[in-house]
This record gives sequence, C-alpha cells and structure tokens, in this order.
Amino acid sequence: MIPDTQRKVRAGLFLMEGMNAMASAYYFTYLFFYMKDNFAFGQRENMLLTVVYGFCYMVSAYSAGRLGQKYGYYLLLAVGFSGMAAMLVVGGLAATFLGISTATKIIETAALGVWTLSACLTWPTLQSLLKDGQPPNRLPRTAGIYNIVWASSASFAVLTGGALMQLLGETAFFWVPLGIHAVQLSILPVVRNLSLQTTGSADGAAQDLAATELNPRPIAKARMFLGLAWLANPFAYVAIYGLIPIVPQLAEKLGLDTAQAGAVFSIWQWVRLGAFVLFWLWPGWHYKFRWMLTAFLAMIACFAIILLSSQLWLIVVAQVVFGLSVGLIYFSSLFYSLDVGESKGKEGGFHEAAIGLGTFLAPMAGFAGLHFSGGKVSAMIGSISGLLVIGLILFLFRQWRARRGFTGPA
Repeated sequence: MIPDTQRKVRAGLFLMEGMNAMASAYYFTYLFFYMKDNFAFGQRENMLLTVVYGFCYMVSAYSAGRLGQKYGYYLLLAVGFSGMAAMLVVGGLAATFLGISTATKIIETAALGVWTLSACLTWPTLQSLLKDGQPPNRLPRTAGIYNIVWASSASFAVLTGGALMQLLGETAFFWVPLGIHAVQLSILPVVRNLSLQTTGSADGAAQDLAATELNPRPIAKARMFLGLAWLANPFAYVAIYGLIPIVPQLAEKLGLDTAQAGAVFSIWQWVRLGAFVLFWLWPGWHYKFRWMLTAFLAMIACFAIILLSSQLWLIVVAQVVFGLSVGLIYFSSLFYSLDVGESKGKEGGFHEAAIGLGTFLAPMAGFAGLHFSGGKVSAMIGSISGLLVIGLILFLFRQWRARRGFTGPA
C-alpha cells in the first residue's frame, strides 16, 4: 500500500506533467499561426523555426537526467518552468515594443530556442521523479498513466487553442501557458516538501530497480524488439513534426479558421490518446513484428495523404489511422524498454533525445526540399516522406539482421 503522502507526491507530479504538456502544446502549436499571420511565415520559415526547436531539444534533453542527479530534480524543475515562463513573456512582449519587424522575428526565434532548452529540463526530470522508488511491477502502470496524462492535456490544448486566440486575442497562446507555469511554480515547493516527508531526500536519483518480465520470452527476442522500437520512434516524430509546422497552410487550403484548424488537426492526437489506453490495457500486440511494420507503413501513407489531400473527410480518416500508428510506435518504445529492463532514470533523457532527433530531422528535410526546389510544397512532402522511407528500410534491415542472428546463415 502506498502511503497517503506518497500518493499526494505522485498526484502532484502528474498534475505538473499535465500542465506542462498543456502549456507546451498551446505555445508550440499556435506559434506557427502567429508567425504566419503577423510575419508572413510560410512553410519554409516555419520549418526553420522547427529546426531551431528540434536542434535545441536534441542536444539538451539527454543531459537533463544527469543534471537532475547532480543538482537535484526539484531545482531543475524550478529552473525549467521559470525559463519557459520567461520566454513566453519575452515572446509576448516583443511585438508590443518592437512592432512587426525583423528584430521581433529574431527575438521570437531565439525565445523558442531558450524555451525549448528550458522544457528539456522538465520532461526527463518528471519521468525520473515518477519512477523514483517504484517497485518493478508498478512501472508499467505509472508509464501508462504518464502517457495518458500528457497526451490528453496536449490534445485538449490543440483543440481549444485556436478558439482561445479568437476569444482572447492572438497573443493568448503566450499568456495562457504563462499562467499555467505560474501555477506549476506554486505547486512545486508543496510537492517537494511532501517528497521530503516520504523519503528524507527529495532529490535522489531514480533507483536502479530489477527488471520484471511482462511476458515470458527469450531475452534476445526482447532486445530485438526494443531495438526496433527505439529505431522507429524517432521516425514517428519525423512524421509528427513534418506535419505540425505546416498546419496553418493546410488550414488555409481547406478554408478553416484558427479555431476550426485546432479542432480538425487535433483529431490524430485524440486518437493517439485512445491508442495509448488501448495498447496499455490490451497485450495482444506484444512481440508481434507485423504490428510494428503495419504501423510504420500506415504512418508513412497517412502522412502523405494528410499533406496532399484537399478533401476534409479523407484528411480526417487519415488522421485516425495516423494517430493509431504513431501511438503504437511510441508505446512500443516505452513497453519494450520496461520489459527488457531499460527503465532507469537515465533512459528518460535518452528517450527525449531520440524524440529530439526526429524533431530535428523532419524540418531539416522539409526545408531542404523547399530550398532546392524553389519553394515547391510537393518537394517538401517528398523529402520528408523519403526520410520516412529511409527509416523503414533501416527498420526492415535491423529486423532481418536480428532474425538472421537467431537462425544462423542461410
């Protein structure tokens, strides 16, 4: 039985996680609409913004776990939340003082970079704190709740963000998440003090707990699936972050206003949330290669359909399949990590860095396609889709090598 105080600590951590996801989705998703409407940003400029985001995420996320162990997890959360809040203030006030100018564009881009560095201090840290002291048989449950919390909060933010901008003004995506971070910072010392009461140390590193087997299986097979999942997950984020920056242009093509765009293009995120619940509760997909392969193939096809189609109904259907596909790939990375035993605190940083790699590669490929084709959208879609196909080839090659190792040379 978990003591009541420890339950309150975990509830507080999950609450801060949900608020973090909501604030992040409000800012990052609707920054692209803001830059399009005020600075005439097209696909190329929004891809460059995402390059900044992905690069900062990739290079900084992995070190967050070590920083937490060195300086204390709760201190790192305080620095991260404060940095995110400060950059929202900078971004929100830049146009007020400098107008619609080149200087404002530079400041908005720099603010996104520093905001991303700050955010990278929070996600691996929250993961480590939630794993800290957990017995192995509770880790899958904690991981399932963690995914549901961030996915539902982010989906809600994308759904409502456009309507909030129309209701409260176009800068609402700065000030609403700023208020959320203020609440986080007020909750943080309360959770830390409760944590001190339960453990005597609020800043200890996550314990290296013994692995528990969720399924009876050969360890070599388990590690093969872990490798496949870790390879596929960054490419899922290639697809995700190849889509998000150009949602404003897709909405314009479909004749949608900002609120309608939020509702339509949050569909895949709500489906991903449902996929997390499904794959958490139903074990039928465990250690079945065809499930991961089908998800990879469907993700590539639906990515292209969403970006190329002008039919709203087809985009909606493609988003449903896309959400299921990226949900399975992401959850596979989490599940096989736990089942093989790669669930130590440091893995949070590795997981986030892998996400950052995909987030960086997608806009780089998209920008290159636009740049070398003279701005042709088809070239951008083709370059990102080509990157996904390369990922699929690597995925199949890894599986072939692993199976050859099981059976020996032909």
